[in-house]
Amino acid sequence: MPMSSALLMIDVQASFPARDYWDEALAEPWRQRQRALLDSAREAGIPLVRIFHEAPGSGTPFDPANGLIHPLEGFDDPAAMTFHKRAHNAFTDTELASWLRERGIGHLLVSGIRTEQCCETTTRVASDLGFTVDFVSEATLTFPMHRAGRTWSAEEIRARTELVLEGRFARIVDVATLGEEWRARVA
Repeated sequence: MPMSSALLMIDVQASFPARDYWDEALAEPWRQRQRALLDSAREAGIPLVRIFHEAPGSGTPFDPANGLIHPLEGFDDPAAMTFHKRAHNAFTDTELASWLRERGIGHLLVSGIRTEQCCETTTRVASDLGFTVDFVSEATLTFPMHRAGRTWSAEEIRARTELVLEGRFARIVDVATLGEEWRARVA
């Protein structure tokens, strides 16, 4: 019998479009893949666990006082559970691990916003806690980053994240492959 699974949708919230680095040209292809993943998971009977990031008192779009801690438009699907975190990963300051274990869930699918930050960090911690993780890289979104006069593209950041996670903390998998695996399980 396959291990029970859950889809983690991390930080897919209205806070991000309010950030100065938001780029709709990068977001649109991600929206399509995130939507396809959500729809496939629902059809396969895999519960959605929504994670929101909040930073009370920060004055940023992540401050609950600003009213942006809610699903990004188009992603308000019913969730089996919603957790609010203040750390980069979804485990440290939530009851996520207990909630998953109480339901016999040992396999996680990670998706959401930002690839190298909350998604990658959640994947690493999940693996360390004994969960099996599929990192659905194409259903994660990030933006270019700048340091010391150099710009790293979103594609470079995603490739680096895949490199450091693959085979150590997670399996890197795409939406189409997951859909095929889920259909084969039912057949």
